[in-house]
Amino acid sequence: MVIALGITWILDGLEVTLAGSVAGALRESPVLQFSASDVGLANSAYLVGAVGGALFFGWLTDRWGRKRLFSITLGVYLLATAGTAFAWDLPSFALMRFLTGAGIGGEYSAINSAIQELVPARRRGWTDLAINGSFWIGAALASGVSLILLDPRIVDPELGWRLAFFGGAAIGLVILVLRRFLPESPRWLAAHGRAEEAERVLEDIERRVAADGHTLAPVPPAEARVRPRRSTPMGEVFLTLFRVYPRRTFLCILLMAAQAFFYNAIFFTYAMMLTDFYAVPSAHVGYYILPFAAGNVLGPLLLGSLFDSWGRRPMIMLTYALSGILLAATGFAFAAGLLTATTQTLCWSVIFFFASAAASAAYLTVAESFPLEMRALAIAIFYALGTLLGAGAPWIFGLLIESGSRGQVLIGYLLGAALMLLAAAVTKTHGIAAERKALEDVARPLGWE
Repeated sequence: MVIALGITWILDGLEVTLAGSVAGALRESPVLQFSASDVGLANSAYLVGAVGGALFFGWLTDRWGRKRLFSITLGVYLLATAGTAFAWDLPSFALMRFLTGAGIGGEYSAINSAIQELVPARRRGWTDLAINGSFWIGAALASGVSLILLDPRIVDPELGWRLAFFGGAAIGLVILVLRRFLPESPRWLAAHGRAEEAERVLEDIERRVAADGHTLAPVPPAEARVRPRRSTPMGEVFLTLFRVYPRRTFLCILLMAAQAFFYNAIFFTYAMMLTDFYAVPSAHVGYYILPFAAGNVLGPLLLGSLFDSWGRRPMIMLTYALSGILLAATGFAFAAGLLTATTQTLCWSVIFFFASAAASAAYLTVAESFPLEMRALAIAIFYALGTLLGAGAPWIFGLLIESGSRGQVLIGYLLGAALMLLAAAVTKTHGIAAERKALEDVARPLGWE
């Protein structure tokens, strides 16, 4: 389950990193001839597509089920990322990036809701962070691939960047087959009046657990029942968000927006920073992304267990605050000309050791905070809001980098840092102690009797 579902973040990491790694190749392409702002615009198209895909497919996920949407959203991704390899100008490239983002955005809704509903409460925080952190496995994979496919001594760069995008479709095709063997969420089945199917899924899980030598305690009698429903009216969704849980809604919007701007601003323009300010050849950008990706993978893995033991609120505050402080410090060092390409990368690696855990915690908070019947749509809404608010970051930073002024780039850094510090402060008053609690104790189902 973890492998088949976690591939979403690997594919997203692959796509985002490729977009950053091939930026130089796209600008040097005799066919495309992109400017820095063109690259930023195409990357923003990916993010806007992710917004639309999350909302549409998230709405369907709560109606059609988690499992059916696994195949649909992955199929959209496969076709679009393969199509990117055949782009011939800015509109065609941006369109394919938009559709690729739509597939990935839809994946987030279906996958995050399934993870929450299938993972034991005592390990939910660590598991969620670790799976979200696998984004950076995709980033590392893309970095390694770019070193080969963007090396003019091995592959023509014009062919190399096209092959890089086509490779993402090949990986996704394998996972499409693997997902056929995943079960539907028993919680979703029960809430939609399909109790017998839910029971069969649970019996199969219990049978495998018992076969591994574990003894399962008897299930206590149910203390309440959930009224089955086919769908939840949008009016009830927004009533729940803004009347029942307004503080949670405000916190989730802020957490998602802050981390989205922070990540998009830095990572989508990573390659341009290295090439424009440190004269790193575009074919060598992958070498600098590998340590950056390592810091991002290690953060959730090493800090994730603390979200279950120490608690959600203190760890979210810590990771968001440290990310903001360290980014501001790095920005001042960059503006003063104190960094090299290597030391800049080391600073980014340390910053995103904490920022990766912070970003994953935002998704964890959203997925835990709202009732079963609207979980996927809630994830979609907050992912969309956060991504939409952060979608302009690559374009803004592209313009700042294109100016050639370190002082201008510093302004962007300070804006990202301020958002992270604001999110940390709001978490102190609005944070939720969801650690080691059943989802139904964190947010009661809408049909609870």
